[in-house]
Amino acid sequence: MMDALGVPPAALRDTDALELARVWIAEQGLHCSLRVGLYAGDGVSRETAAWGVVLADLAGHVADALSAEGMGSRENLLDALAERFNDEMISPSSERRGGRGVKAD
Repeated sequence: MMDALGVPPAALRDTDALELARVWIAEQGLHCSLRVGLYAGDGVSRETAAWGVVLADLAGHVADALSAEGMGSRENLLDALAERFNDEMISPSSERRGGRGVKAD
């Protein structure tokens, strides 16, 4: 059985809410479903800028959650996340494979 997280209350209240990503550890690897292209009509720079904001906000939420668990200050945790992110971008620890997936019903 899947151990899925709940939908945030704001997403339940907002009829225009969109799910952008699901991230899973399965079969000893990372698996993602992504909704890309929301800003593609405005050009690649707008699309990549939007995803950059999403990734930065996500890092902030991770740092906040880890800090709330007593794992350090938000600032130190953000620095550690950014360092590891940059290391992973330069030298990936695993191969990424993927393509267009199947849409959920």
